[in-house]
Amino acid sequence: MRMLIAEDDPVSRHVLQSVLTSWGYEVVVSKDGEEAWQALQAEDHPFLAILDWMMPGLDGPEVCHKARAGPQTQPTYIILLTARDSKADIVQGLEAGADDYVTKPFDTKELLARVRVGARVVELQGNLAARVRELEDALARVKRLQGLFPICMYCKKVRNDANYWQQVDAYISEHSEARFSHAICPDCHEKVVQPELSNLSAAQETKP
Repeated sequence: MRMLIAEDDPVSRHVLQSVLTSWGYEVVVSKDGEEAWQALQAEDHPFLAILDWMMPGLDGPEVCHKARAGPQTQPTYIILLTARDSKADIVQGLEAGADDYVTKPFDTKELLARVRVGARVVELQGNLAARVRELEDALARVKRLQGLFPICMYCKKVRNDANYWQQVDAYISEHSEARFSHAICPDCHEKVVQPELSNLSAAQETKP
């Protein structure tokens, strides 16, 4: 899983990168809030991020707020990292849009535990988003066959969207994933096939 870290202090940034890489994460590094915001806007942006609170340009809460302001199919799970540990600061960070909060100096085991929670949430969100897309696609296919459309009372052809008449099986094939195998029902066999066979047999008998 790819993870974004945004930290302006080079020592802290290096420590974070080393720790996360040793845990098996692919790390995307940003040196300030502006770089972090650009990374989060990328099409292939990481879905897990650790943002320092105090950074030049945009600080951590400001990046959180901007990330939550726009529509997202799958939001990024954001952990704020800061030396601020008062309840007011924690509330402020969470209200800005952070999902979790880790204080400096961080304990490695605690950070790992919180990152793993975030990774599980990201995986669940990804599975849910994929399921929603599948349901939307299925609903779109169903909707294509809903509504009122004209059908000829004699030949049973239907009038399509281009105002042309076509066979029902052709129309349904174009508007869904249904496929047809042709057979003969008992009524048609009695009304059509048997008379044709009888006529054919009679014609052969009259041949000299």
